[in-house]
Amino acid sequence: MLYYALVFMVIAIVAGLFGFGGIAGASAGIAQILFFIFLALLVISLIAGLFRRA
Repeated sequence: MLYYALVFMVIAIVAGLFGFGGIAGASAGIAQILFFIFLALLVISLIAGLFRRA
């Protein structure tokens, strides 16, 4: 999932360099959403791992 967030961020940067503002904004938004989903799943996984050990 983090891979897809990075891919969309690269697409946003390239689109921004070429002047495609709408595509750059949409790609950056998708990358941001995917990154926060990744972070939420990471935190849930870490908490589940702590409870499993205890």
